[in-house]
Order: sequence, then C-alpha cells, then structure tokens
Amino acid sequence: MTGADLPTDPELIRFLREELGEALPAGGSWSFSGPLWLWRGKGKDGTPTTTAWHFVTIDGAVADAIRAASPGRSAAWGSVYVHVSVGATRWQTSVFPSKEVSGFLLPVKASVRKVEKLAEGDVVVLTIAV
Repeated sequence: MTGADLPTDPELIRFLREELGEALPAGGSWSFSGPLWLWRGKGKDGTPTTTAWHFVTIDGAVADAIRAASPGRSAAWGSVYVHVSVGATRWQTSVFPSKEVSGFLLPVKASVRKVEKLAEGDVVVLTIAV
C-alpha cells in the first residue's frame, strides 16, 4: 500500500496490522477542538495544592486514530509522543492515556497558553501528529 491507498479508519488500520500482519506505516495527523481545562493537585490531606496543569481532552475517533497510528511509539505509562500546533505555535510533547475518557490528555504548557492567549475554558483548535 502506498500514499492514497492507505486506509484512514483507525479500526481498519488496527485490524490490518494486528490480524493480518499488514505492514502499514505508523503516524498520522488530525485536527480537532476541545475546551482547555485545569487540573489541580491535592495534598495528603485532600486540600488543593498550587500544582496545576492545563489539558485538552482527546477522545472519540481522534483518540482511536492515535492508538492505531502509534505502535512502538509509546513511552512511560502508555503515553504517546506527538507534535502539536495551536495557532502559529508548534511544540513536541506526549499525550497521556485516560481511562475516564477512553482517550488521552494533552498538556498545554504555559508558554503556549501565553503566546496564543489561551485561558481555562477556551475552546482550542489543535492539530496533532504522531
């Protein structure tokens, strides 16, 4: 299979790779949007700490596509190395699996939020590549 012949459906990719042993190249790129949300850490006593991270949730078809396109590209705890762009800003990071959403969590670092003027609750339009 080459170029235009490659399937894009994540379930078909997974089937061809796992069941038939078809050698499909890993990788892919997807655009999606989601709200930027804040996670706050908790101390041993359960009270909020100053530790906070901003994330965008990746679920549904995009999460399935990332799983299908990233064999051998995962790292600690099932994270997947990715390239991300938001507006004019591009960076490399990892997305982390989340059982709660059956997908991944994408951390959005402070420097990106500052340059792109993003705040908690904003809907962020992203492009992500594996």
